Amino acid sequence: MDNIIINDQEKSFNNSVGVLTKIVKIMDFLTQNEKGDLNSISKGTRIPRSTTHRLLSALEGHHLITKTADGYVIGSRITVWSDASFSKSIVEAARPILKKLTESTNESSQIYIREGANRVCVASVINSSGLTNTVPVGSIFPIEVGSAGRVFKIWGEELLNKQYDAIRSQGWVESVAEREEGVASVSAPVFSFNGKLIAAISVSGPISRLGEKPSEKLASYVVEAAQELSGKL
Repeated sequence: MDNIIINDQEKSFNNSVGVLTKIVKIMDFLTQNEKGDLNSISKGTRIPRSTTHRLLSALEGHHLITKTADGYVIGSRITVWSDASFSKSIVEAARPILKKLTESTNESSQIYIREGANRVCVASVINSSGLTNTVPVGSIFPIEVGSAGRVFKIWGEELLNKQYDAIRSQGWVESVAEREEGVASVSAPVFSFNGKLIAAISVSGPISRLGEKPSEKLASYVVEAAQELSGKL
């Protein structure tokens, strides 16, 4: 009898996890595409249409999504939750620093935080003149590529690898055409008051303007911005 109860509990738990996974897929789809109707969401998430419809109705009832004339969009409750998120304090502190960084370098600037094996852009200021590199807020990239990704690998390890001592000493990382063809970047670590890595600040732009050694133009500005943000946090 006890085994039957345990098996039923496991099935219930697995079903709940499956539903949660589908909900996350739907929310990710709407975040990346800004909107979607029943058919496009079902196709984009590979969730059966009938299941998608039930989940959309439930999400709408909880104000996690909203149905408009153009389709479903992220709802108001997400905005309320985001106000309490870890990244909010970083974003609020970073905005004026990113603005100044972009004005000083004439290139786009970003803040990334780590989520598992990925990094997520939580704040971005775009250079408004000439050829630009645009990284929308919410963009997700693996930490294996790009200067910002390497910040999390080099400074984020619990046991710091000594082969990176020289890089940690200089305080910045550069990359050329790693994450995207034709784009170069320089990034630096942002620390909490107790020395824990919490974010990476980055400046990126076209190789045609920054060259093969973007650090020569950007490193001093990026490191200064990283130190200023660390101090504010």
